[in-house]
Amino acid sequence: MDAPALDAATADAITGEIGRASKHALPIGAPCPNCGAPLQGAWCHACGQKGEEYHRSIWHLIAEAFEGLTHVDGRVWKTLPRLVVKPGQLTRDYLDGHRASQIPPFRLFLVALLLVFFAGGLSVSANPVNFNLRPINDPKALSTLSVKDRADVDAAMKQIRAASAEKAVAAVRPAAGSRAFWVGRVRNALDNPESVFAAMEQWGHRLAFLMLPIAALLLAPLFAFRKGVYLFDHLIFSMHSLSFQGLLLTLIFLLGLGVSGAWWLVVLAPAHLFVHMRGTYGTGVFGTLSRMFVLFIGSTVAVSVLLAGLIVIGLASAH
Repeated sequence: MDAPALDAATADAITGEIGRASKHALPIGAPCPNCGAPLQGAWCHACGQKGEEYHRSIWHLIAEAFEGLTHVDGRVWKTLPRLVVKPGQLTRDYLDGHRASQIPPFRLFLVALLLVFFAGGLSVSANPVNFNLRPINDPKALSTLSVKDRADVDAAMKQIRAASAEKAVAAVRPAAGSRAFWVGRVRNALDNPESVFAAMEQWGHRLAFLMLPIAALLLAPLFAFRKGVYLFDHLIFSMHSLSFQGLLLTLIFLLGLGVSGAWWLVVLAPAHLFVHMRGTYGTGVFGTLSRMFVLFIGSTVAVSVLLAGLIVIGLASAH
């Protein structure tokens, strides 16, 4: 996670901690359990200890532990249904200052992102035929081939490796000094595809955060002439929208483990975006559809560039 995202997540966590401390604080003026000084707030001004009463039932403590681990409370049951059914009203309420009753958008975005990668990992592990690729020199792969087939495959792989490396290097037209490096990287990828996939997965977590500012910057020119609409508004809209898309993708991954045709649920993504955009910005049907079309083109280009960059990073950093 980059520094700005980490700072935002830290600030959000501190805000949640202050809220929880205030909820369970002793009355103002009560003696601090640690030093005895009269309390003036949730924390003792003299020693810094929380002014809390810990004589609570076991169920109360379990609920608090769950709340502390997940950083969510009753707001989750108010936020998620509205995110699905009334996303425009959810975003509009946040922009209008009604924020106490909902999960902070950035925290929601982080949780959705983590769920996507978790569910995606389960989906990849459960579909070895489609995703579990092995290099040709892997013992399990070689065990299925006869001696003659192995010799034929070795000869073919040498030709493919040489041709693929030369074509890949020629396609990017590297400088003379880096030509040997990229030839070696492509050949290493052909011999060890799993290392490339592992590097791409690691960097994919980081690059996924770029979708948030990209989405906001794509929205900015679409509403450039709309009075009272700022980049902050687009950031909040993007957090809510990408959170829903992430939760939808998570659901598709999980349903795909046991249900065929789960990918048909992807049609909900543009429908939700349409309702969300109209509700947030108050646009008409034609204005919403035209902006969605431009947003789709821009997002496709941005995702293509990110994927290309991810492939290059995977090739460069794989061992």
